[in-house]
Amino acid sequence: MKPFPFDYARPKDLREAGSLLARGGEGARVLAGGQSLGPMLNFRLARPSLLVAIHHLPELCAVEEAADSVTLGACVTHAQIADSRTPDMGARILARIGEGIAYRAVRNRGTLGGSLAHADPAADWLCALTALGATVLTWRPGGGRTIPLGAFVPAAFRTVLEPGEILHAVRIPRPSEGARWGYYKACRKPGEFAFAMAAVLVDGARGVRRAAIGAVGGPPVLLEGKRVVPEAVEAALAGSGLDAVERRQQAVALKRALAQAAA
Repeated sequence: MKPFPFDYARPKDLREAGSLLARGGEGARVLAGGQSLGPMLNFRLARPSLLVAIHHLPELCAVEEAADSVTLGACVTHAQIADSRTPDMGARILARIGEGIAYRAVRNRGTLGGSLAHADPAADWLCALTALGATVLTWRPGGGRTIPLGAFVPAAFRTVLEPGEILHAVRIPRPSEGARWGYYKACRKPGEFAFAMAAVLVDGARGVRRAAIGAVGGPPVLLEGKRVVPEAVEAALAGSGLDAVERRQQAVALKRALAQAAA
């Protein structure tokens, strides 16, 4: 298959990119790594009239490390994170997630921001960063927004980004030294999207006990406090549209993520 005809723009900065996207309206799409959008174009599942490339913009590739957080630019690639070329959260939390994404060729081009903006329910970063309590930083002409990741994706393949607004960076709170982390995903074969996944953060010093259940057909389901137990998963997913077997698979994913955190 070949893509539907479209125009291509390579803006010189974020302001020009935002202007192009605002003028293009619903027919304009951002192109970062293209690892999800490219196949959608070829199968004509997406038919944008304009692609606005942003992967070359230095402000989207910046990395900032603070005492209490790490901020990664939207166009930082999965491979950069997996190879520990960016700051991590301790115990290689981010690097281990990056290593498990798809294949090396995809990791070399795919970006953190592109994954979140694509909002696939089974994507690694959406689930893992929700559990870590990440926030999304956006850019727009009138001033950007800071959006909790849990509010950034209201539904599958949907975000709250407005026309002309661009995902600029992701800020991830740094867990305390004694925090424990677990992440488990079940795939039919390596490199595929997961059919069950769970991420767990237990950080007593910050009063955090949180789990995110991904691959549920929509945004991750959050469990907090005493509800972070496998027995709570099936009840939490009762209205999700998943059948009994799928809900049980998610409960097992959480059980194994909890086992990692306890190890």
